[in-house]
Amino acid sequence: MLWCVAGFGAFTILFGISRSLVLSMVALVLVGAMDMVSVVVRATLVQIATPDEMRGRVNAVDMIFIGASNEVGQFESGLTAQWFGTVHAVVLGGIGTLIVTGLWAWGFPELRNVDEMKSIES
Repeated sequence: MLWCVAGFGAFTILFGISRSLVLSMVALVLVGAMDMVSVVVRATLVQIATPDEMRGRVNAVDMIFIGASNEVGQFESGLTAQWFGTVHAVVLGGIGTLIVTGLWAWGFPELRNVDEMKSIES
């Protein structure tokens, strides 16, 4: 999952600096693919790692944070583009993604070391 999030950041940077339509389109396809894989893995981990009696509540909180982060992210992206320009905003977003991914990989080694989709109880 963390590799996919890092890929999302790297391909976002590639899209931001690209001057080629074909390369930009390939970068966008890869951004979408990386995002989709990380979303599926994250959702699966939440389902597997959450005790049965808490799963509904945890899923509800997860959905609220995802929905709110999309809205806040859109506002932040527009503001950053207004301040620094579109290309710089895209590149800064990709760099920010790489930094946060690195911090999470360092700060949460158990997340970094997940290598199988199996229940914690097994």
